[in-house]
Amino acid sequence: QVQLVESGGGLVQAGGSLRLSCAASQDTYRVNEWAWYRQAPGKPREFVARTTDGSVTGYARSVQGRFAISRGSAKNTVYLQMNSLKPEDTAVYYCKLTAGGIYEYWGQGTQVTVSS
Repeated sequence: QVQLVESGGGLVQAGGSLRLSCAASQDTYRVNEWAWYRQAPGKPREFVARTTDGSVTGYARSVQGRFAISRGSAKNTVYLQMNSLKPEDTAVYYCKLTAGGIYEYWGQGTQVTVSS
C-alpha cells in the first residue's frame, strides 16, 4: 500500500517560516489532487491548501497570502511553504493524496508549533 511520509515540522517563532514536505513511498495511479490539512488540539481537522492535476490551487482564508502549495520535480512529492506564521497556525499538519479518481491516502502528520 502507498505510504505518505511527511517532514519539515518543528518549532518556530511568530513571523517565521517552515517548509513541509510529503512524499509517497511508491508510484500511484494518476494523481488527481494533493492537499494539506491541519488539526489543532480539541478542534476538528480543517482544510489548508490543495493543488489539482491541472495545477489549480486553493487555500483556506486563514492562510491565503501566507502559505503556498506546490508539487515537486518528482511526481510523488508535494510541499507546503508557510510564511508569516502565527500562533494560531499551531497544529499537526497532514498531507493528503487523491489518485485514480477514487483512492485517498493520508500522511501520519507532522507537528508545527508557533510561539508568540
